[in-house]
Amino acid sequence: MTTDELLAVLRLQGAPKIGDVTVKKLIAHCGSAQAVFEEKRQNLLKIDGIGTHALKGLYDGEHKESAIDEFEYIKRNDIGFSYFMDADYPSYLRHCIDSPVLLYKRGNINLEGRKLISIVGTRKITSYGTAFCEKFIEDIAPLNPIIVSGFAYGVDITAQKAAVKHGLQTIGCLAHGLNQIYPKVHSKYLQDVEKNGGFYTEFRSSSNPDRENFLKRNRIIAGMSEATVVIESAEKGGSLVTADIANSYNRDVFAVPGRAGDKYSSGCNNLIKQQKAHMLTSAADLIYLLGWDINKKETPIIQKQLFVELEPAEQSIYDYLQQNGKQLLDSIALECKLPIFKVSSTLLNMEMKGVIRPLPGKLFESI
Repeated sequence: MTTDELLAVLRLQGAPKIGDVTVKKLIAHCGSAQAVFEEKRQNLLKIDGIGTHALKGLYDGEHKESAIDEFEYIKRNDIGFSYFMDADYPSYLRHCIDSPVLLYKRGNINLEGRKLISIVGTRKITSYGTAFCEKFIEDIAPLNPIIVSGFAYGVDITAQKAAVKHGLQTIGCLAHGLNQIYPKVHSKYLQDVEKNGGFYTEFRSSSNPDRENFLKRNRIIAGMSEATVVIESAEKGGSLVTADIANSYNRDVFAVPGRAGDKYSSGCNNLIKQQKAHMLTSAADLIYLLGWDINKKETPIIQKQLFVELEPAEQSIYDYLQQNGKQLLDSIALECKLPIFKVSSTLLNMEMKGVIRPLPGKLFESI
């Protein structure tokens, strides 16, 4: 990317009232970030969703100076970056409509041909959560995935330390600029993570770890990976937001079940109960459901019962899947003329009877 183009991208990224979706519209219409500033304002106003309010800050001199300052910081500190149209931009994230136009990075990140898993959860991880997280990463290590998390207290740092221990690449997605680290106590892990992966952030060097930044950062964690794993969570928390975002991106979500009544298992138990996440009891569950076990040595064989009795709704769904192969839940509901909530519970019952199975991408097939 040329200097002028990078400066133009930084100006667009920093303009108020213009988010990533709008920036991408402008670039697509004009052909490049630099061309946006060369285009006549009246032509930009013809773009769907672009109004005078959005364009007002685009030409503000203050934001132009801010872009120049950030450009100089990048060059002075040898900060890497990935533009959403570049080959080294995370491929899964690229397909998210609201993904960042520009990611700042540092470390030794290599995404080529790699599997990515995001692991999130409470900052107040219990001994149960710690043991599960460490065992899960130990068991999944032979497949050499990249472990993505938020470098925060609790589940995040536990997962990233375990990844380093087992020689896996790990990526921390930050809610602030690369000129600082939060929490500061985790500075002692910086070198290990950068040797075995690194850090991504969409935030400039002037950005602090404000609350809204963490919520915004969660979409990167959810969007970067093929699946998101929630280890432990209370009834409310950032990890549940990440799980919701992952579901909205049509990514697989896994949750570790816990005892009824345990505070930091309630969020996971609810995800499973509401069918917003697959139950995760071991690494084998994830490997099987994502189809990662290429040799199929560990894949459990589900034997369909002979002469199993099906309810009318179950029979309708089974017949549809037999005739049409793998199908999405929405398609099943539409074609079988059943409400979504009915289809969800019916599919679960059918899975228990061994006549259907869930597949990656929220697909289902008959057995």
